[in-house]
Amino acid sequence: MCGITGYTGPRQASRILVEGLKRLEYRGYDSAGIAVQQENLANDGSIELTVIKQVGKIAALRQAVPKDLAGHCGIGHTRWATHGEVTQTNAHPHSSCDGRISIVHNGIIENYQALKEMLEHSGCSFKSETDSEVIAHLISYHYDGDLELALKAALKHLKGTFGISCICADEPGRIVGARNGSPLVVGVGEGEMFLASDVTAMLAHTKRVVYLNDGEVVSLWPHEFRISDSDDQAVDPKIDHVTWELDAIEKEGFACYMEKEIFEQPDSIERALKGRMDFEYSMAKLGGLNLSKKELHAKQRVRVIAAGTSWHAGLVGCHLIESIARLPALAELASELRYRNPVVEPETLYLSVSQSGETADTLYAMREVQRRGGTVLGICNVVGSTIARESDGGIYVHSGPEIAVASTKAFTSQLAAFYLLTLSLARMHDMSHHEGAVFLQQLRDIPGLVKKALEQRDRIQVLAKKYAHNQDFLFLGRGLLYPIALEGALKLKEISYIHAEGYAAGEIKHGPIALVSPETPSVFLVPNDHLREKTITNMKEIKARGGPVIAIASEKDTEVAAIADDFIPVPDCDSRFQPFTMIIPLQLFAYFCALELGKDVDQPRNLAKSVTVE
Repeated sequence: MCGITGYTGPRQASRILVEGLKRLEYRGYDSAGIAVQQENLANDGSIELTVIKQVGKIAALRQAVPKDLAGHCGIGHTRWATHGEVTQTNAHPHSSCDGRISIVHNGIIENYQALKEMLEHSGCSFKSETDSEVIAHLISYHYDGDLELALKAALKHLKGTFGISCICADEPGRIVGARNGSPLVVGVGEGEMFLASDVTAMLAHTKRVVYLNDGEVVSLWPHEFRISDSDDQAVDPKIDHVTWELDAIEKEGFACYMEKEIFEQPDSIERALKGRMDFEYSMAKLGGLNLSKKELHAKQRVRVIAAGTSWHAGLVGCHLIESIARLPALAELASELRYRNPVVEPETLYLSVSQSGETADTLYAMREVQRRGGTVLGICNVVGSTIARESDGGIYVHSGPEIAVASTKAFTSQLAAFYLLTLSLARMHDMSHHEGAVFLQQLRDIPGLVKKALEQRDRIQVLAKKYAHNQDFLFLGRGLLYPIALEGALKLKEISYIHAEGYAAGEIKHGPIALVSPETPSVFLVPNDHLREKTITNMKEIKARGGPVIAIASEKDTEVAAIADDFIPVPDCDSRFQPFTMIIPLQLFAYFCALELGKDVDQPRNLAKSVTVE
């Protein structure tokens, strides 16, 4: 979950490294550091490595790096702590005992303790509590004039996941990187090269990138790069072109990235739908599935593999697929599926859902299913991500870069992908041409309805001021809105640190109602279908026990408005599409509660954007 940058070229490396780390800060913000190749102050032409590290966010590192720090090659790192506390010593980069080699690492080295003991017996002295430091000493142990060969020799000892970048004072202008389970991307510039864990770090300088695969090692110099695989065979690189613009990762006048991304959703949902709605045949056009119509029709059930917010999107998707396409569907937590010795069936369609396409739990579960012969399609946002490349086909959600740690627009874009897939499956089974046409028309209207839902911004901000100092919340929904209740509770927890629980509304009498008190507000998502009356009954049960009720329902629902202590209206629409309109107030409520409490909305404590370690 850490961020890695690397630069070699004619420009001042330190500035580019720190700038790249700032763009990667959503991947980790406990501490940060850089290592730069510099001419020795004795002016004898030799090179030494200057390492600067700071606890805290990138702003602290920026202050610590001298503006005139010379050097044209270096590496950087922003940390999300795993092994060892958040201290300057534990921050990356880590160096060999003689200071000639420095490394940055994302991942976990599972056998670091045994390696540490072996290296200590050989005379190495360790400074940090991290697992990563063993890598620097291992490379130094094997170094004999060629950094790439030394890194490859070191990799043979490592067990675990890693994205590694390293430099050596004896090899000016050269960076070597390796990947196993943690992303690394090469940026190809004009007379300069970049290495990073995410394209956002290099987007200001180049849009030509190469995504490394597991087991590959890259060497970079200012004018060239070379990739080889685990068998030391040369790899012919595929250069991709990033379509994102730089302003997509800027705040553009918004106070926070999260606010910007919430308000981008009418456009991001529209992008997810663009070119994929076939009104002539009342079908969805999903060209990336890599399955023929016959193969897709033969699938008898669907299983979603996901984690966190993506799992909530998967729960909505499974409800849609089962109720509309009439195929049995189940959403699985990836971290549980992988270790449960799952039964993988050839007639089941597996969907691996991840915003980043790098989520470790989801990626490893996907690979386990594939090893057992399962067909896995990816639903991802990031083009060129590992899940996107390794899956058997899939759907890009096209939400654009999402910088805030708490996902908003990627979630609704994932929902859009599930609605399109549901339509494809339903039209192959029981849905008529006319029903498909109605479904498409309603789906086409969603961006406009979401835009209208965002107009409740000021009302929700007032409610957040009223309720932000409550310490516990219940979020309750039924049917399609149960996963939205889970997502609403998660958003509040993630960025405001308020304890919140999401439940199926029908379950409250089976235990959770014991939590109801005047100090515990309940947020109800009230559908406008056959479950409406039952949900209203649940609201009354809460009210009868003195619990404050915040209700979100159709703008036309005067009965719900009269019962609730506070009411948030959303645009009226078919109940099948209410997840889109209902999630908007919940995102805004979490956002404004966090602001009211003075929290860092974009970078909440203990969290990072991409969970690339188990």
